[in-house]
This record gives sequence, structure tokens and C-alpha cells, in this order.
Amino acid sequence: MRRRGLLAAGVGAAGLAIGAAGCSVLPATPYTQRRDWPILVPRPDPLPPRARGPVLLVRTVTAAPGIDRRGLLTLQPDGSMHVDFYEQWAVMPADGVEAALRDWLAGSGIFSAVISSGSRLAPDLVLEATLTRFWGDPGAGHADAALALVLLDQRQGGSRVRLQRTVTGQAPLAGGDAPAVAHAVLAALADVFAQTAQALATQALAAVH
Repeated sequence: MRRRGLLAAGVGAAGLAIGAAGCSVLPATPYTQRRDWPILVPRPDPLPPRARGPVLLVRTVTAAPGIDRRGLLTLQPDGSMHVDFYEQWAVMPADGVEAALRDWLAGSGIFSAVISSGSRLAPDLVLEATLTRFWGDPGAGHADAALALVLLDQRQGGSRVRLQRTVTGQAPLAGGDAPAVAHAVLAALADVFAQTAQALATQALAAVH
């Protein structure tokens, strides 16, 4: 009986040793913290509202399929899109772009007011926009942003299309890491906003005559 007890104790100790050895070779899973990037678009100094300018309503900006996600997007050489789940925008891109676009146009000096849906003001012009590009392209060395725009004239009790076009902007990539992609995408978006304001300025001038 004493011998059996010793054998059992030996087997048990050996099992514990093997188990401990097995646990020791398992690699520790590193913790990767997600990082949020605010959609803050670099812009020129704001101008005061135009006293007799039209009132512009900026409707909710929508996003094309594939862009309605928070992870930073990079275009791959094979044409596929890589989504970074640890480097992401602080808000959904369409929401951030809408707020930034409204702020940009409000400070453009073109309109007497720039409003959002739900305002009690009656708009003269209505801008609809869809975000169609919002990614980095390391292979080409730049970032792309694009908005498909439709401008409607709401005066005289109707709704007439005054402008329909897609505005595309680009900005050079300083590198392939997340900060470089985020900064370049926002710079490309600033290019889109500048072109949009220029196009709307012509239409706004016609709208007040």
C-alpha cells in the first residue's frame, strides 16, 4: 500500500509539472487599445454671414456602401479595402463630415445662414450630399475624399435642381501609418469643402437675383 501511494504521488507531481510546463509556453495576448481620430477639417478663418445672402439647408449627409464604418480605410494594391479596427474615426464618417461641412459653409461668407434639418427658417437652397470616398491610398501616395452633391432651389414654391456634381479632393500621404492616413484624408476633405464652397458661391449669387 505504501508503494502504491508513492507511485500515485509521483504520477500526480509529474502531471502538475507537465501542466505547468504547458501553461508556460502559451504566448501572452497583447492588449491593443483603440485610438479615435476626430474629424476636424483644417479651414481658413471664418467670414461673417452675408447680410442678403440666401439661407442654405444642409441635409443629413449619407455614406456610400463600404464607407459607413468608423475604422480607417486604406485601398490595397489588389483593389480591396482594408479596415483598421484599432484606428478609427471618433464618429461615423458621414456624421463628422456633415458637421464639418456645415461649419465650413457657415464661415464661408456666402450665406446669411446655414441651417440643419428641423430649423424653423425657410431655406432658399438645399444641399444634399453623399460621401463616396474617404480613404488613404498608400500605393498612389495620396488620400482621397469625395462628395456627390445635389443643390436644390426651394424658392417660388418649387424644388429645382441648380447643381449636380461629384467633387473629389486629394492630399499627399506622408507615410502609411494611421496618423498619416487620418491627416491626409482630412486634408483631402478640406480640398473637397473648398471646391464645394466655390461651386455654391456661384449658385448663391444667382439665387439672390
